[in-house]
Amino acid sequence: MKILISDKMDPRAAEIFRERGLEVDELPGMSPDELARVIGEYDGLAVRSATRVTPALLEHADNLKVIGRAGIGVDNIDIAAASQHGIVVMNTPFGNSITTAEHAIAMMFALARQLPAADASTQAGKWEKSKFMGVELTGKTLGLIGAGNIGSIVASRALGLKMKVIAYDPFLTPERALELGVEKVDLDSLLARADFITLHTPLTDQTRGILDADALAKAKTGVRIINCARGGLIDEAALKEALDSGKVAGAALDVFENEPAHESPLFGTPGFISTPHLGASTTEAQVNVAIQVAEQMSDFLLSGAVTNAINMPSLTAEEAPRVKPYMGLAESLGKLVGQTLGEQIESIAVEVEGDAAELNIKPITGAVLAGLMGSYSDSVNMVNAPLLAKDRGLDVSEVRHSHEGDYHTLVRVTARTPDGPRSVAGTLFGHNNPRLVHIFGVGIEAELTGPMLYIVNTDAPGFIGALGTTLGKADINIATFNLGRRKVGGAAVALIAIDSPASRETIRRLCELEGVREVVALRF
Repeated sequence: MKILISDKMDPRAAEIFRERGLEVDELPGMSPDELARVIGEYDGLAVRSATRVTPALLEHADNLKVIGRAGIGVDNIDIAAASQHGIVVMNTPFGNSITTAEHAIAMMFALARQLPAADASTQAGKWEKSKFMGVELTGKTLGLIGAGNIGSIVASRALGLKMKVIAYDPFLTPERALELGVEKVDLDSLLARADFITLHTPLTDQTRGILDADALAKAKTGVRIINCARGGLIDEAALKEALDSGKVAGAALDVFENEPAHESPLFGTPGFISTPHLGASTTEAQVNVAIQVAEQMSDFLLSGAVTNAINMPSLTAEEAPRVKPYMGLAESLGKLVGQTLGEQIESIAVEVEGDAAELNIKPITGAVLAGLMGSYSDSVNMVNAPLLAKDRGLDVSEVRHSHEGDYHTLVRVTARTPDGPRSVAGTLFGHNNPRLVHIFGVGIEAELTGPMLYIVNTDAPGFIGALGTTLGKADINIATFNLGRRKVGGAAVALIAIDSPASRETIRRLCELEGVREVVALRF
């Protein structure tokens, strides 16, 4: 497999790829057209922030399986387009967390003591000691907007400085707030109480402009604001007005709405400090994110492990060997349901019991959906299958049963249809070999492989002979023959593995056999 590193990255990344047996090309600085011409050769793309992964680029990425972002923000990657193409997108959210948090703390100190202005004045030969009266951090209230990974680190450092920390984060639980030592508040309360505000949230439709003119008007007079997260979280024109009016005593930005920021209405404003997106710019962080992205991408390509993916459930390297056989079983069950029930499906429920209930169920559900949606669309995998299912309006649910039933482990897929629920179930023989054990109310043991026929007929003598004769006349050899029935003389099911696919004419002839109710050609 081949990896392209398209942005400047620490050399350790390429070394790790090569150590893992992957071929690597380091080609930073390519134009979009140059990148489009070569991207089709690669299985993986490692980027930082310079490369823009657009829908147009991905149209040329026929072999691409994974994009790794050495850093946190993935604004330069079109996640939706990558998902539609079945490409996993990973980032490294922890590699530069401490570095970014420390930069936010440094900016807070710089604001509190007016360090940049005092430095410039002193180096200009002035001695304006009385001009630069600062404020202490001790005893002040710090308001965190976002209390995730980086926000929590900032909170711990601020508590060490004897600050009081309050936090606005819709995803922050009371238990986690207690663990962090912060007070959870709503946004209006934070604005009214905070002496300093730091932002640590991604840029989304919900957070864009979270500090706009209305929010700044609600803020405590004399507040100081720090943003080392993403540009666009603050309305820069509104911040300029708030600085000029004295409502905001100071602001420090490491990120801007438009970068590189060669000009801004904020530049030159008294009380304003800026740095050129330096949050992750330490030697340690650059090495850490390079190592992490290379290890994550290598693990995915070589073992199927998924770490820090934006558009796919995580699956650790330790979990992957145990879960993979279940994923194969789940995908086959999804294919069976999709090919037999088709457009009738209104919702899907994935149930696991016994040993399977102890596993990470998300990849199993993803595999079911990949098999199911592959019946309707081409080029489907675990990345884009959930999107396709959502587009079709399919509800998906998951259920765990810790008890063990007839089998030590079981995966069941139930489709709700206008005629009621229809279920299939399978298990693993020897912990590794998938087997179907139940189909639509009939117990049957079968290996789902290659071209097959699913036939429902009235249980009666002579049917198997007529079936075999019809297939023989079509020059189709039977590989395996699996039978099941609910009761004598009732509905019987046959799952037949065949050496070559059955033609439409053969399917028509099978449908004409006496007692046949349904014939479906399957492929696994």
